[in-house]
Amino acid sequence: MTLTAPESLAEQIAHHLAQRIIRGELKAGERIQEQKVTQALSVSRGSVREALLILERRHLIVIPPRRGAQVSELTAHNVKSLYALVIELYILLARAVADGWRVEADLAPFRLIQQRLLGSLQRDDISVFVEDSFNIMRAAYPFADNPYLQETVENLLPAMSRTYYLALERRKSEMGQFLNTFGELLQAIIARDHSRAREVLLAYGEHNCKLVLATLAER
Repeated sequence: MTLTAPESLAEQIAHHLAQRIIRGELKAGERIQEQKVTQALSVSRGSVREALLILERRHLIVIPPRRGAQVSELTAHNVKSLYALVIELYILLARAVADGWRVEADLAPFRLIQQRLLGSLQRDDISVFVEDSFNIMRAAYPFADNPYLQETVENLLPAMSRTYYLALERRKSEMGQFLNTFGELLQAIIARDHSRAREVLLAYGEHNCKLVLATLAER
């Protein structure tokens, strides 16, 4: 595989490695050797090092001193901590959309994602489903107009995607459950019902966190 860079080459390398971690091709604790990545992707060692720093910032790897990069552990404590924070960030985004939308056209990006999610469910396409589920948050960014919130969410989404992919891979029926939850959330946003949106997201977070923890316990 050879990568070229219209955007940052380091970002492309990071994305490539992130997808392997998210899908479980690179296991928790597994070392990521710079030289192997350099040779496999035909890129410079400097670009690989920059990519590894990106992955560390996104909580997919750790880089202990003198030990090299390795895939981060997915522990029960980490999962609980991640969901506790991320759901509150989702609630902030939902509130921003509920307060900010004015005409039906403002909701068009969410309607489109809803249709794409349904199509992925019908095709049983986990990868595309997971990606689009997080595109919901990205569609909410313009309503929040908060670069700090956006950066924080973006750095946490790969770790969330890893947990979500793990759960969906074992329980594909959860794709339908997520689609129903998104429908409920969208209705709460349309009604500008902050309390209901928070309730839906908290219930989703609790349910999915338990699902991931149960999946971890089965391994």
